Amino acid sequence: MPSTMPAYRTRAERFDDLVLDAVERLERRWRRQLDGTEFAVEDVPPSDPAPWESGGVPLGRYFPADAGLPARIVVYRRPVESRAADPGDLADLVRDVVVEQVAHMLDRDPEDVDPGYGEDH
Repeated sequence: MPSTMPAYRTRAERFDDLVLDAVERLERRWRRQLDGTEFAVEDVPPSDPAPWESGGVPLGRYFPADAGLPARIVVYRRPVESRAADPGDLADLVRDVVVEQVAHMLDRDPEDVDPGYGEDH
């Protein structure tokens, strides 16, 4: 579709939409706990891994609130896209990454945050 058409969406914009859909789904259940949390998409993670990350490229990361900055959850687009087999798989993987990061933030199991976590959709 030509970029001049209103329905044209870049791959990055479609990915942003998937993250937004996943966040909106979780906000229905966890609105109070997620209040003030920022969600973002970055193309790739920084080259310096967090101390708890080992063995591969992270798909997402939770940054606790610090020095007046709100808590932040980041999903890394390119690593997630590279692991998805097709568009449906990409949507499922984005959802699972967002659930995992919210679970980390809330100190809960991902299955507690979203009972559908990890299921083939």
